[in-house]
Amino acid sequence: MSQSAVTRLYLMQVGTMPEYGIPIVCYLARTNDGRNVLIDSGLPEHLPEEASDFENGRDVVEHLASIGLTPGDVDLVVSTHYDIDHAGRHAAFTNARYVVQRAHHLDAATNPRFAATRSEWDQPLERVRLVDGDTELLPGLELIETSGHVPGHQSVLVRLPGTGAVILTVDAVPFREHFTRDGTGGGPDDEAVRASVVKLMDLAEREQDALVVFGHDRAQWETLRQLPEYYG
Repeated sequence: MSQSAVTRLYLMQVGTMPEYGIPIVCYLARTNDGRNVLIDSGLPEHLPEEASDFENGRDVVEHLASIGLTPGDVDLVVSTHYDIDHAGRHAAFTNARYVVQRAHHLDAATNPRFAATRSEWDQPLERVRLVDGDTELLPGLELIETSGHVPGHQSVLVRLPGTGAVILTVDAVPFREHFTRDGTGGGPDDEAVRASVVKLMDLAEREQDALVVFGHDRAQWETLRQLPEYYG
């Protein structure tokens, strides 16, 4: 039997921050043996008052339905972090296991920043896989620890048969202009942010010709393939 490997990567926009035109996005990796890995889940179905800066668009569940998938078809949900625009629909995926950095999950337990989405990410521990640092989740999909934006933030490296390496920086590098060795992407810990940016730049150099997808870059997003199109 052939080994499971990622063969497709879908990009989905599920909302915006209208004041700035910033896209709110998530991703789906599919394997050659039919496994589905959702990377983040976007905004909550019903936005709380404290999320008034955001606006819902096409929900992640609707996006998946358009390519013939139900929430029950998702095997894994990779939580890059628990901010409201990244973990707002986690609880919809009742058959999935959740994968998150241990440091982030432990911080979120007492951090009011993540309280608004607690009902989404605070799942029974038997359904949560806590990882420590860089981790190969499955062939062609690696989690890259990139703290700074929040403790235990993680980015994702996807290797595809045709496209090659795709680096999803998420909020470690939200905008292309922050992808420099002497700058930061903004965050409560500038030193950690800078270290994570440099780590991702080093990774991009090692992978050669990697497609680096920035977390909220509107100008780049408009040039990328979006579901139902995909990278393969």
